[in-house]
Amino acid sequence: MFNSIQTIQVRTSPAYAVSIGPGLLRTCGQRLRDLLGACHVAVITDSTVAPLYLGVVTGSLQTAGFAVSSYVFPAGETHKNFDTLSGILEFLAEERLTRTDCVIALGGGVTGDMAGFAAAVYLRGIRCVQLPTTLLSAVDSSVGGKTAIDLKAGKNLAGSFRQPVAVLCDTDCLASLPAGIFADGAAEAIKTGVLSDEHLFSLFEDGTLTTAPGSVIAQCVAYKAGVVERDEKEQNERRLLNLGHTVGHAIETCSGYTIPHGHAVAAGLAIIARSAEKLGWTDAPIADRIAACLQKNGLPTGTEYGAAELAHAASADKKRTGGDITLVIPRRIGLCELKKVPVAELLPVIQAGLEG
Repeated sequence: MFNSIQTIQVRTSPAYAVSIGPGLLRTCGQRLRDLLGACHVAVITDSTVAPLYLGVVTGSLQTAGFAVSSYVFPAGETHKNFDTLSGILEFLAEERLTRTDCVIALGGGVTGDMAGFAAAVYLRGIRCVQLPTTLLSAVDSSVGGKTAIDLKAGKNLAGSFRQPVAVLCDTDCLASLPAGIFADGAAEAIKTGVLSDEHLFSLFEDGTLTTAPGSVIAQCVAYKAGVVERDEKEQNERRLLNLGHTVGHAIETCSGYTIPHGHAVAAGLAIIARSAEKLGWTDAPIADRIAACLQKNGLPTGTEYGAAELAHAASADKKRTGGDITLVIPRRIGLCELKKVPVAELLPVIQAGLEG
């Protein structure tokens, strides 16, 4: 297990540090005291995480001298909506948080998105700290400042960019994750490996993610930090981080969000890799290698939904511009590219990836 604290700087506006290692929830109050100063903090979490970690976090914050309030919403992607957002915003107002106060997101990707979005719009923006408790939120969603909620038409269609002022990733939390939830995060990590280089990708093939997760998280965060620094508002390079997500989001939508995000992204990654290889968009065969890596980490490489269903759902994706949609195509491990295709051609692209 990762036995020391690593710190990665994210040089955005504002800049902030991502700290990764054991025991960070128990010491979060002390670590945040100098950064935040004396203020009121509102801890936002869900009904799964609250029994595990809310007491530890609020206790640490109170010991450090913070005034602390907490809000718990029902766990699950189906609650990542306007009703939950409204409840959080009303809570912040009832607690009389001001612009010098702070929201703390304690949990996985849904909580990070919800609390971050609430912080972005409450009083036109107050500070936010991310305390990720899942592998998925640690390697991906807690870093970079993208916050959002889902609409009936699709995933993450309403949101805002709001960089946190700090991220504390306690690797001790990984021990409490069920295998399926750990695998959910592995999907985003493997995606990062495909984008990054052979070395990082090989860590998911040889089992390092399981034996030394803190080290792998740090490498994933460092890669994403570099991309975000160069393209904070997702105008160009940052769109590459959506590898596997166009089809993945479509799978989530078709399932009514009963398929977890990471599992859907894994299937989406495998499908777009097969499609790219069949259509001659790759430099060398990679689809089987990606699929084998996903399967080794307990992830799916296909879906029960048909190409027509998926293409219809994907046509509402936020990466669509007019009559075109931008896909992320893996050319080889360590090299992906953005490819704009007409929405009308999305169906055969997906169909090619569904065929074995």
